[in-house]
Amino acid sequence: MEPLQRIGKATVDVLSVLLGADEPRWGLEIIKLTGRPSGSVYPLLDRLERAGWVTSEWDDDAQRRGPRRRMYRLTAEGAAEARKVVARVAPAPRFVPRTAT
Repeated sequence: MEPLQRIGKATVDVLSVLLGADEPRWGLEIIKLTGRPSGSVYPLLDRLERAGWVTSEWDDDAQRRGPRRRMYRLTAEGAAEARKVVARVAPAPRFVPRTAT
């Protein structure tokens, strides 16, 4: 697995969606959940797949109408790295002191 050379907000958004999924997600679903444009998400998914963080396969649901979907899921190593990335950029919890009553 290759380390990612740059990790921007779009990368964090896509990784967060994939981390929160029990099942593989398809590209358009990731686009909708992140609010990112397809021109950002699909190249990012390709980069994550080439780096070994994500694996993909074509959906083979013959009962579903419409075009075939490309399904994406994190690899075990990709999920471990994604957790680190998301944790690094998560806002630190703010300390709110209790007031004496």
